[in-house]
Amino acid sequence: MNDAQSLQRAIEEPVRLVDYDSAWPACFEAERGRLLKRFSAELIDVQHIGSTAIPGMPAKPIIDVMAGVASMAMADALFEPILDYGYVTSIEFNASLTDRRWFMRHANGRRTHHLHVVVHDGELWHQRLAFRDALRADPIQATRYAALKRELASRHQADREAYTQAKGEFVRLVIAQ
Repeated sequence: MNDAQSLQRAIEEPVRLVDYDSAWPACFEAERGRLLKRFSAELIDVQHIGSTAIPGMPAKPIIDVMAGVASMAMADALFEPILDYGYVTSIEFNASLTDRRWFMRHANGRRTHHLHVVVHDGELWHQRLAFRDALRADPIQATRYAALKRELASRHQADREAYTQAKGEFVRLVIAQ
């Protein structure tokens, strides 16, 4: 499979959850180190977010990385350098985003990493960390979220955006608490 074929398969990859993998934190740390080595002056902090950051949580086996920068102007300035560093993205999708820039790494036809470049200490930064930390601290909420994810993955297997949007109300409720 060539790179173009791998990318196309990764883009079309269905929503598939797997059981928690204890290797995910190390995968994050490796990517965090790689990003900080290349962008040490631009990145204020790099955090592991998403379901792979919550012990015991079933997840799509994609490491979600949140990189904090000083401003959206800095996020935009990093756009091409991040692409040159092994990530790909959708220009159209990013054009619809006002609070972040989104990138993806892939290998062998599957997504391996999502990179969300956001304003450090901004609203989205705090929301993503609040959600992660709430589920890490509350096993009952984490169990509810896991059940919801399984149901939605079954229902929206072929539509990643619908899957993500369907989790939105639960995420908002957890953050509000």
